[in-house]
Amino acid sequence: MSKIVFLLAILLVSVTVQATDFSGNWKLDKANSKLNEQFSMAPKDIIIAQSDNEFKLERHSSFQDNDITTNDKFTLDGKECINPGWQDSQKKSTAVWSDDKMSLKITTKFPMGDNGDMTIVEVYKMDGSKLVIESKASSSFGDVAETLVFDKQ
Repeated sequence: MSKIVFLLAILLVSVTVQATDFSGNWKLDKANSKLNEQFSMAPKDIIIAQSDNEFKLERHSSFQDNDITTNDKFTLDGKECINPGWQDSQKKSTAVWSDDKMSLKITTKFPMGDNGDMTIVEVYKMDGSKLVIESKASSSFGDVAETLVFDKQ
């Protein structure tokens, strides 16, 4: 009987999948990133704080010689999260793990006034020691895709 309990315990431990932890301070590696030539939404660095069911993302960007910091908070249970958007708007997002918990997909929608909505889908994953974010944005202005590569600081 004790052998069966022991084998069941090993089986339960082996099927428990640990989620990738993206926590840290990350700096954009422009040389290895695939950025849009005309306009890139890539932040120069990001800070991620992740816990069991929370993903906090701080982005540091520059636009027209102005430094911009945005802070978003997501739950990791697939429920809709609301964060401040551009000019008093609200962004609505969901964060969902892949089945193997190796990548995290964050889908964000926000209003663009008379131009409809923009949808941004970001997939976070690790490639060795590098954080890779595959980003796709769609709106009435068209589609943009970028692959952002970050080094941990």
